[in-house]
Amino acid sequence: MAIRRAGPCVLALVCTLTACTSGSGEPRTTAPQHTPATSAGESPGALQQRPAEPGAPGIGDPYYPEAGNGGYDAQGYDVSVRYDPDSGVLHGDSTMTARATKPLSRFNLDLRGMTVEAVHVDGARARFDREGAHELVITPEQAKAGNQRFRVRVQYHGTPQRKTSGLGNDGWHRTPSGGAFAMGEPPSASFWYPSNDHPRDKATFRLTARVPEGWTAVSIGREEQSTTRDGWTTSRWIEPEPVAGYLTTVAIDRFGVTRRTLDDGTPVVNAFAPGSEDLRPEARRTGEIVRFLESRFGDYPATTTGGIYLGADIGYALETQGRPTYDVDARLETIVHELAHQWYGNEVSVSSWADICLNECFASYAQWLWDEGKEGADLDVKYHKTVAAVTDEFWEPPLYDMGAGDEFQGVYSKGILAMHALRRQIGEKAFWTVMRSWPRQHSEGNASWPEFERFVERKYGRSLDGFFAAWFHRSGLPDEQYLYPGTLSN
Repeated sequence: MAIRRAGPCVLALVCTLTACTSGSGEPRTTAPQHTPATSAGESPGALQQRPAEPGAPGIGDPYYPEAGNGGYDAQGYDVSVRYDPDSGVLHGDSTMTARATKPLSRFNLDLRGMTVEAVHVDGARARFDREGAHELVITPEQAKAGNQRFRVRVQYHGTPQRKTSGLGNDGWHRTPSGGAFAMGEPPSASFWYPSNDHPRDKATFRLTARVPEGWTAVSIGREEQSTTRDGWTTSRWIEPEPVAGYLTTVAIDRFGVTRRTLDDGTPVVNAFAPGSEDLRPEARRTGEIVRFLESRFGDYPATTTGGIYLGADIGYALETQGRPTYDVDARLETIVHELAHQWYGNEVSVSSWADICLNECFASYAQWLWDEGKEGADLDVKYHKTVAAVTDEFWEPPLYDMGAGDEFQGVYSKGILAMHALRRQIGEKAFWTVMRSWPRQHSEGNASWPEFERFVERKYGRSLDGFFAAWFHRSGLPDEQYLYPGTLSN
């Protein structure tokens, strides 16, 4: 995600020294690492014999105890929405396929606002209640056995909401042209469809969207053929790879859409809302940016690429999976940042929101890498000048476990310097080995910042406790041995 109005210019994003820019456990080789730990170590038979009990109303993130839900692992969402821009009302019919991680007497989904009309579990009508700001509590007709797969269908309608977080406005937004879009972080999906709205529980995503003729709905994933009938246009989008809820979206506007493919066949879909036409030249460089990032990070991990250009003043961009969403002030470096997230943040997602540096420090440093690789910038010189220019306030936010609500402080600015210092601390060979192997070994999964530290130490071959403490765990200016490691001292 790209911060544009996060404070003083140098705190917003250290891409240049003279101007603000808008920019935004262990290795896994099989199933994603988002399955809750309630069934760890139990055989399927023993799990099924346990008595049924309610699923937890939170997934276990200490920063946001009510975010997500426990007791099941979401496998896929099939979301159908109908939206009328004139009334602002959304009608939804969503089905989640899931697997119980323990015997369940009841379980929760996250849904903010909206009127729930009916809930069915495996085709049978289920009892439901609303609790707190976003808990939809579902009691199926029959309890679900541990490891049992089940389907939950929720029919609902209403005017989607939004709320303010440490980043900005999350949820449902209206555009100057009368359209709308879903966008936000940490929460996002639960504003417009019922979900397990935490990145620890990733799932496949399918969207069918109906909008009045003349409007266009755009989402993530591969685009299927749209149809128009009786004054309504229906479009379908399929993302077959697991995706975190905040990385899903629907955008409705009078888009102009361009389509092409990369050399390897990856579909490129760019959608331009009224007011975003000036960004077409930058959007045409998407393929060039993907190729450059592949040269640094390895094969492009998403199924699609392109962008949704809103033409609205939101204050940030978001790395929605395979097709980032950009506001009216996006620039080329914003596109570099959001596409870098496809490796760092999307392919490998945070385990908890305390780990956000795994997303933003990496994507922000990608902008410096672009300057180095495409513009010939000397990053050591840039680093020295930046260190000399910033104030004491710049160094204050820790980059790991910074506190709930403060996740986005420092990661776009101090995080860039930390990544360059790490590069100089461990050397080019180890650094690029880490950058390429980390997303590959955690493909489609989740990881934590402490896991990354151990990963780097294994690749480097020695302890980095002092370095990581100075840069990522503590506030304040790092000691000189860590501030100027390697060639930075020259």
